[in-house]
Amino acid sequence: MKYYNWVLITFLLLVSTDIIADKSDRLLRSANRYFSALPDVMPGSENDTPERIALGKKLFFDKQLSINNTQACASCHRLEDGFAGVDNQATSAGAKGDMGNRNSPTVLNAGWQDSQFWDGRAKNLVEQAKGPILNPIEMAMPDEKTVVKKIQGIEEYQKDFSIAFPTSVPVITYHNIAEAIAAFERTLITPSRFDDFMKGDTAALNEAEKRGLKTFIKIDCKSCHDGKLLGGELYEVLGKEVPYENQSDQGIYELTKNEDDRMVFKVASLRNIALTAPYFHDGKIKTLDEAVRKMAKIQLNEELSAQQVEDITLFLNTLTDKKRAH
Repeated sequence: MKYYNWVLITFLLLVSTDIIADKSDRLLRSANRYFSALPDVMPGSENDTPERIALGKKLFFDKQLSINNTQACASCHRLEDGFAGVDNQATSAGAKGDMGNRNSPTVLNAGWQDSQFWDGRAKNLVEQAKGPILNPIEMAMPDEKTVVKKIQGIEEYQKDFSIAFPTSVPVITYHNIAEAIAAFERTLITPSRFDDFMKGDTAALNEAEKRGLKTFIKIDCKSCHDGKLLGGELYEVLGKEVPYENQSDQGIYELTKNEDDRMVFKVASLRNIALTAPYFHDGKIKTLDEAVRKMAKIQLNEELSAQQVEDITLFLNTLTDKKRAH
């Protein structure tokens, strides 16, 4: 009898294991229809050299790019001490203490996005890098010539630019400053446990995280948050089904004045989303579970249960850079 019980238990365990494995395989096949793992390199990195990347990193952290030497790219897009390319503020203070009007997006993995900024006004990392330096609220430099003159006056940079851009004449230009910063930003690639799952390691996610992924797909979050970054490639009305409370910023409409663009924003990437609170363009959503619940309601008109919110939030945590994961 004991032998029979042992055989039965073993058989049931094997069957149960096979069922779980089959469910995981089916979930993986489903996920591969909508998402993909991060590639090893970003677009545009073909001409990036170690010297150009090193120069870009130095510029990214250099406060001398601001009007009063108080503000660097890294001031709003922090990378040290486990920060995920943001400052975790609703909006950020600029060189003169003025507050910006939109939440600072992460620079991690940003080179795979369709465009840059919440309104997509910069088409790539180079254009994006040029913006904040001249923005009167952010780094507040008056014009490109002033920036170039300031950098030209720093002896260390004269050598660094000559090495990084050996065929460029003149070597220190506003475009080359932005090119170098972009080269550094193209190295900010953050593989996660979700990437391991997408590459076939179904054990990389636990059962609760898999439930969250399944729910994420089932309720159609993936209609906007798809691809490599689970977002970053589309533009959508914020408040598609239920109006978003804060209507003071009308999104792309602020640029185009086209009525069809009211409350249209670039869909945010969900990579490292667990580390980039507060959320939305205005930074008014403080926690990730609140953001999940809010988005389901205003975009899909779905009232999520507490269990669904918890599961989706657990899944979103699997998108965190393995080096930054707690």
